[in-house]
Amino acid sequence: MSSVDEDHAQDTPVRHRWSESARFVPRVVVQPVQRFMDTSASGALVMLAAALAALLWVNLGSAQAYESFWGSEVRLAVGSFEPLHLNLREWVNDGAMAFFFFLVAMEIKREMVSGELRDPKAAALPVIAAVCGMVVPALIYLGFNAGGPGGSGWGIPMATDIAFAVAVVTAAGDRVPAGLRVFLLSLAVVDDLGAIIVIAVFYTAGLSLTWLLLALATIGFGYALQRIHVRALPPYFALAALCWYALHASGVHPTLAGVAFGLLTPAWSFLGPSAFRTYAGGLVREVDEVYRDEVLSHREYDVTRGAVRDMRRLTVDAEAPLDRLEQGISAWVTFLVVPVFALANAGLVLPDHALTAWVDSPVALGVVLGLVVGKTVGVFGATWVATRLGIATLPRGTTWPQVLGVAACAGVGFTVALFVSDLSFDSPALDEAAKLGIFLGSAIAGVLGFLLLRLAPRGARPDPAAEDPGTPAP
Repeated sequence: MSSVDEDHAQDTPVRHRWSESARFVPRVVVQPVQRFMDTSASGALVMLAAALAALLWVNLGSAQAYESFWGSEVRLAVGSFEPLHLNLREWVNDGAMAFFFFLVAMEIKREMVSGELRDPKAAALPVIAAVCGMVVPALIYLGFNAGGPGGSGWGIPMATDIAFAVAVVTAAGDRVPAGLRVFLLSLAVVDDLGAIIVIAVFYTAGLSLTWLLLALATIGFGYALQRIHVRALPPYFALAALCWYALHASGVHPTLAGVAFGLLTPAWSFLGPSAFRTYAGGLVREVDEVYRDEVLSHREYDVTRGAVRDMRRLTVDAEAPLDRLEQGISAWVTFLVVPVFALANAGLVLPDHALTAWVDSPVALGVVLGLVVGKTVGVFGATWVATRLGIATLPRGTTWPQVLGVAACAGVGFTVALFVSDLSFDSPALDEAAKLGIFLGSAIAGVLGFLLLRLAPRGARPDPAAEDPGTPAP
């Protein structure tokens, strides 16, 4: 805290929190950590450190201990009823990551209401790019493996790992315009939805239609509650939990529940600025009328306490639920959920000849080229064609070299690709080759995307005064 802040604190009755004080522990320990967490690249650095720790754990430590730990079973049971039986890695990938997708979906919802995706042409661009970014990698893979023993793995290079891809873009810092980051988020969500559909149709034998319909019903009920302006959050939490369980039981990846309820979260406040100003001003005047000195009478205390309580309700209603929820879970997702996800999934055993072995395997070669070349060409090419035809528009302030960098980042396919690999092959040798290709392809795509974004020229910054916020939608 600066001396100016300290002087200001002495001149006002507002007391700073302990973490913001000039005491030794907050100043030396807490505040530097807070400053690090506030930097744009901090989450990416923590996640990449967790991924590196997983690699070191497996390759320099004990791969068996790593798999044993993350394969530990955690059961949720009530008496003889056991609704969930998952290992630690599944709890992270299916459970905790639902909060990550919830956060991403809320960010996309905000952009749909008052940001980059408000324009239908801008919203169409990530969908078009995602579709081509799935088709081209699959075709490249089939070019090396069609008719062979690895032909069933065509779905492996299709998906973008949204957590790792966003971490790479975030590490590039302010070199990436906000609109381009939203483009990647939207593209990755559509990409993952497409991958989940591919898994459900081509790689899942026991899809339960009953549970899937129940999940859709919970989403519909949540939408109905929103339309009748139900403000209490517990009903939505209960519906989201039921939707998650129904999707899990249906055989569809349950993180879709996070996407669905993130998009359902209202991006508008229940109390507009004008109404807030009117009501809050009335409460302040009410306190002024009874407040005479520092010692309050019983009546003055009751009036002040009631006004403070009403003011708290007003501030809650004046803030959009989306903003409140995003602020509440953002740090937890960034610095806990995502790093644990990286630690649980990045532990791949690298052979001694990892840098050359993939060239001799059609499966590994198809995966690497599908992720690095296919994703980049598919996303960038579709974006270029769509904008040239006038059916979509680039995010404001974006240059084509920046689009190329983000297209390369879309080639970071990790978790979903590993999942598809496990479903694709019965042969351990083919599965290991695919996983080697996933790791190398994702690493190359991530480094390539980062370098392209850091070297890309900046576009013209959009003029905030020229923006029309439009009318918020629910």
